[in-house]
Order: sequence, then structure tokens, then C-alpha cells
Amino acid sequence: MDFHPAGSRPTRTAPPEYFTGTVLQDPIIATSSPARLVVNSVSFQPGARTAWHTHPLGQTLYVLAGLGRIQTKGEPIREIRPGDVVWIPPGEKHWHGASPTNGMTHLAMQEALDGNTATWMEKVTDEEYSVKIG
Repeated sequence: MDFHPAGSRPTRTAPPEYFTGTVLQDPIIATSSPARLVVNSVSFQPGARTAWHTHPLGQTLYVLAGLGRIQTKGEPIREIRPGDVVWIPPGEKHWHGASPTNGMTHLAMQEALDGNTATWMEKVTDEEYSVKIG
């Protein structure tokens, strides 16, 4: 058993090369092999977002609070709200983050393949992010 009491792992600032704006990550679990689950609680300030990226084994997002946005490359931006669950299949290029005026927190759950959970790409431009929804 691997037990982590509440508050025993510090909140970290997300790396600026993969995120735009202020994003905080709270580690939930990163299992040891042969298990491969990695889960973080990720909090985005208004306007903050990930860069475009993919996951080798897919990703599940569970929105905990706020109002966010998510987009698969070539598809419209969608709003995400508390209680929404999003499955992103392996290899699907996408981004996610807060809305322009509201913060958003979600659980990000993915599995590692050979130690890798994501392939990071170019940042989402302000023009891409600011497309009107609906």
C-alpha cells in the first residue's frame, strides 16, 4: 500500500512550456509499474489553458468546478462544466482549460506508455482560444 496523507504533496505550478496562463497541479497518484495510472487535479485561472497535445493511451477529464473549454483539432470548442466527463481517445490532438472569464478545475486521468503520458505540441494561440462558442 502507498498512502499519501492530505497535504503531504505540494501543489506545483504547471510548466510554462506546456501551458498558457496560471495553472496549478495537485498530484493525486502516479502508480508504479506494472500499473500505469497518473491522476492530477488541475486548476486553471481564467484564460489559462494547455498547449495542443495527445496521449498515447487516451485521457479522461472529470470537471470539478468552474467553467472550461475543450477542443479537438478541427472541431468546434465545447464548454465543460462541473460533473462533465470527457474521454479523449489515444492520439487525438486537443487542448483544454478555463473559459476567458471563469476558472476551472478538473481531474486529469491518463495511463503512461513506457513512462510517457503526453506528447506536447505548439501552444494554443489567442486567436484559436478566443473563437466564439455556439
